[in-house]
Amino acid sequence: MKHQEGFFNGVRNHRIYYQYWLPEIEPKAVLLVVHGLAEHSGRYMNLVNHFLPLGYAVYAADHLGHGRSEGTRVHVERFADYTDTLLSFREMIRGWQKEKPVFLVGHSMGGLIGALYLLSHQNELAGAVLSGPAVKAPDDLSPFTIFAAKVLSALMPRLGLRQLEAEGVSRDPAVVKAYETDPLVYRGKLTTRLGAEMIKAMRQVGAEASRISLPLLADPPRGCRPPGPSVRRADAP
Repeated sequence: MKHQEGFFNGVRNHRIYYQYWLPEIEPKAVLLVVHGLAEHSGRYMNLVNHFLPLGYAVYAADHLGHGRSEGTRVHVERFADYTDTLLSFREMIRGWQKEKPVFLVGHSMGGLIGALYLLSHQNELAGAVLSGPAVKAPDDLSPFTIFAAKVLSALMPRLGLRQLEAEGVSRDPAVVKAYETDPLVYRGKLTTRLGAEMIKAMRQVGAEASRISLPLLADPPRGCRPPGPSVRRADAP
């Protein structure tokens, strides 16, 4: 196994960390991993260890504001910051692995990023796998809460409002403990801007998903509560 890592310039010249693993033989195809919210590319070694012996190369990058990449932790100016960075990374992979089929593998928020990416760039991929994709907001997310998130995103975009619960990562206590003790996993609060941008991206994917025509394996859309204000109306019980 060959492991390489480095950095490239992403949006607004932030340094984005990437790494890849190559099998001992000539790769038959490439897996492009798009990791989930608040985590990083190094948390997918189970996938690497499974597919490398089968002859697949695995490439992954830490999102802007995640892991070893630069940027305000778990915050974006616009959700397209993620897809634009993914596009740059995909172009780098094209130069390294000319004419090799590339399969996108997105998990959780990475599934949302991947789905949004497919709307404009599916012709660059051979297929995609979306694991627990966060492409649907919870049914109980009220219009008032969505409106409040938009207002706070405009007025206080970096305000931290909600922290991820480690218990929701897995039912396996060992996996939860590894998540909690991983120094590259962000354990702080998520920002209002990211919450509003996630909702906007979810709506776009929901409205345009029928345009995705490449081979696709996906879990049922998972209701994901983006970081947003826990606000009730004055007359709420």
